[in-house]
Amino acid sequence: MNESSSSAVLFGALAFRPNGAGVATYQRELLARMAGLMPGTALSALVQADAAPVLPQGIAPVTRPVAAGARRAWHGIAPQRGADVFHGLDVDIPLTGPRATVSTVHDLSVFDVPWAFSRYRARGEQLLLRMSLSRADLLIAVSEFTAERIADRFGREAVVVPLAPAAWATAPDEAAVDRVRARYALPPRFVLQVGTVEPRKQVAMLAQVAGDLDIPLVLAGAGSDGPQAPPSAIGLGYVDLADLPALYAAATVVAYCSEYEGFGLPPVEAMACGGAVVASAVGALPQVCGDGAVLVEGANPEAWVRAMRPLLHDEATNRELRDRGLVAMTKLSWQATAEATVAAYRTAGLLP
Repeated sequence: MNESSSSAVLFGALAFRPNGAGVATYQRELLARMAGLMPGTALSALVQADAAPVLPQGIAPVTRPVAAGARRAWHGIAPQRGADVFHGLDVDIPLTGPRATVSTVHDLSVFDVPWAFSRYRARGEQLLLRMSLSRADLLIAVSEFTAERIADRFGREAVVVPLAPAAWATAPDEAAVDRVRARYALPPRFVLQVGTVEPRKQVAMLAQVAGDLDIPLVLAGAGSDGPQAPPSAIGLGYVDLADLPALYAAATVVAYCSEYEGFGLPPVEAMACGGAVVASAVGALPQVCGDGAVLVEGANPEAWVRAMRPLLHDEATNRELRDRGLVAMTKLSWQATAEATVAAYRTAGLLP
């Protein structure tokens, strides 16, 4: 990074991965657009060494060794020199160094649902969050829900800058859907949930719902073909990003059964691919999904059965939901996210 520049921004992007999901999607998509919005500003990103070659043009790498857990967390908060503004794209900001700091907060799950994490991880991330939220000059929240949680717990205001579907999340053509059906030997009709098999995602309840509706449940993502997945489910394991749009479109219903979401990119991406989405009415999902998804209150299997049944048996109802989802997602874009981020810097007086 050019330390003599009159304006230099360093992004904390240690989760940056070319094909990563969640926070990695935010970092990848935002960085791809920032260089074009701040001409004359020296831009760099703090990344793991193996991610440096795939950073967008115009953003210089500041590398740290490939690491995970506590070691990666330390890289995120270690003192930094040479930046006017440091923007932690996943909360963490340096202990010292930059003139001003910005922290993007994706959720407060380690406070709100600590049981979903190991005790060690929950306590560690709670400490990091407290440090960042008390010290950052500017807080950015990915949803109104997360901003409200920040205000309630920490008494601080955050600028809301929503996320958007990843660049790959577009409606596929019929040939792509046919290829994916054949590649994964998918049943003619099925309910799909994509994501890590973990307690928050309630896959056991979803398997019960699918059984009550007499339709196969297909799971994709980490652990979906492992011992933690329900034995009645069809587990695909890791699915290449290139196949996800057609997989979402092929599903009769895409479920997103979660107990907590600070934003909820998976259902957003499913809607952008033309999926008929049924999701939990938790956290930010009612704000993010709008009328583009059917939202279910609580973890009651009977309520999920009632929500899904019309979509399984009425083709017109199913088609209408898919169309509403596509329309809802046209309101979100990463260009708008990047522009709102730069506007937040300037409104806060962090950049000229």
